[in-house]
Amino acid sequence: MGYKLLVVDDDKDIIEIIEKRFIKEGYEILTAFNGEEALSKIRADNPDIIILDLVMPKLDGFEVLKEVKRMREENNDKWRPIIIISAKNEFESVMKCYNLQADFYLKKPCRMEDVLKAVKEMTAKIASSKK
Repeated sequence: MGYKLLVVDDDKDIIEIIEKRFIKEGYEILTAFNGEEALSKIRADNPDIIILDLVMPKLDGFEVLKEVKRMREENNDKWRPIIIISAKNEFESVMKCYNLQADFYLKKPCRMEDVLKAVKEMTAKIASSKK
């Protein structure tokens, strides 16, 4: 497949579960445990897809979304899908994510099959945008 995923969550167990599953599926995995580390890895490692939690130390997921949106607009940076996986399930949080250009929102707890389906949908969009 050749797609590079950045998994961002302050819960090491969640990162480990996602990492193991997606390595089996043939993805390259990068990890970050807070928003600052996520932005650093986005700039340095250029992931294709970001899986992002909202509640994290240093910078939360909303701040990461704002910065990625700014990077797209100001630097003509590439579109990279962002999949939110969060326990923040109130309507306002979901809408705020979509307004900040998140592409998919999964509510914790979620099944790994749902995460895999979301990533496959995003890789299909990436592939079709390159045609």
